[in-house]
Amino acid sequence: MDTLGLLMQGFANALTPMNLLWALAGVTVGTAIGVLPGLGPGLTIALLLPITYKVDPTSAFILFAGIYYGAMYGGSTTSILINTPGESATIITAMEGHKMAKKGRAGAALATAAVGSFVAGTFGTLGITFLAQPVVELALKFGPAEYFSLMILCFVTVSAVLGSSALRGLTALAIGLFFGMIGIDLQSGQPRFTFGILELLDGINVLIVAVGLFAVGETLHLATQKKVDEEVIDIKGPVGMTKEDWKRSWKPWLRGTAFGFPIGAMPAGGAEIPTFLSYYTEKKLSKNPEEFGHGAIEGVAGPEAANNASAAGVLVPMLTLGLPTSATAAIMLSAFQSYGINPGPQLLATQGQLVWTLIASLFIGNVMLLVLNLPLVGLWVKILKIPQPLLYGGILVFATIGTYGISRSVVDLVLLYIVGFMGFMMRRFDFPTSPVIIGMILGPMAEQEFRRAMTISNGDLMIFVQKPLSLALLILAAVAVLAPLVWRVVKRPAPQAA
Repeated sequence: MDTLGLLMQGFANALTPMNLLWALAGVTVGTAIGVLPGLGPGLTIALLLPITYKVDPTSAFILFAGIYYGAMYGGSTTSILINTPGESATIITAMEGHKMAKKGRAGAALATAAVGSFVAGTFGTLGITFLAQPVVELALKFGPAEYFSLMILCFVTVSAVLGSSALRGLTALAIGLFFGMIGIDLQSGQPRFTFGILELLDGINVLIVAVGLFAVGETLHLATQKKVDEEVIDIKGPVGMTKEDWKRSWKPWLRGTAFGFPIGAMPAGGAEIPTFLSYYTEKKLSKNPEEFGHGAIEGVAGPEAANNASAAGVLVPMLTLGLPTSATAAIMLSAFQSYGINPGPQLLATQGQLVWTLIASLFIGNVMLLVLNLPLVGLWVKILKIPQPLLYGGILVFATIGTYGISRSVVDLVLLYIVGFMGFMMRRFDFPTSPVIIGMILGPMAEQEFRRAMTISNGDLMIFVQKPLSLALLILAAVAVLAPLVWRVVKRPAPQAA
């Protein structure tokens, strides 16, 4: 059946009353979380992971995808109204959007952000729809050697880009690889790193690590930060755009989408790079470059579109290759694994109904978000006034109850808070937490692919360089590690002569 036929089947499933309710719940919760500074989709999905033990997979992933898209929308509200980016990808939005708000144009800034997010989300979801099958066909040509090399590339690029330094990122990755090796070795049957604790023979549940790092660790970190009271700019009058605003915004929306989707689909592409590229492109192409830095609407429209398009791009490698390229994607991948589903080239064949229903729900959620964001901005502004002690306390209570509900094990609760304290210390000393989850999920998979490659080659390591695609991926990984070091050496100023 062709792609459009499969998508129509997905819409038939996604438009059932129950799935529509899950989509509405996801986008509403996601928007609310995106509005709150410091909280993001990764933390929220991690907090809700225990529901995977009670809810069917299709409903759970419709909820998670709605949260993901909704949080990308909601982050612009905080940036524009209180000049506090919820995450690094909305820094650019804060630069121009808050200046517009101070001039009394908060409504126009919020509107162009919402419409731009809708445009980018729609085109990005179309990209997922029509690129998923070709990527799968390419992935089916991968053997164990190519898969192992691809995972090495993912390891080093994600670690190098997500951390403030490559060393910090690789250290976090090593912690994740260690967590992934705990338990019984499937090939030899020997326990590894269990320290005599029977509960560790099955390994550490990735949900516990995800909730600990992102919910407990992030909450402890936010609670220890000095609170700064920000002025919340009230919205006066309807949220809307003038004819001139539409004329100045539609091209930045399209250009931002063109930047965001392909870069978001790359390993460690993220949303930061396309938003900055979009901003500088709009500044170069603008007929009013003097407005930039003082509230240029193009500086909100383009980066917001790039931000949301990159969110859609992240889902392509996760669904088709099983490779998470962001923290949220890593947590969603762990949710797939909790259902016994392994994203990758076989996902469309084995779980086609789930995938196409999920993609259809993204289109539906995108429309819901546009309807929610424009009329209900006043409600989202009120969420900013929730007392932070109540917010942080509630997160810890839900994290504890959800984790205990997984296995009703006290050992899991102890692990949750050990990992949570580790996540707090990692943030305190500027270590990225995403590589921990990525290493924990992909580490065992990389180990299995390595062993399969060794079996095929009778123990000859040259198999990884004899295959052209594997060699190309390893070269890219080496460049990702060495290029920043070489660049620093080249840019180092020459010593002054005595």
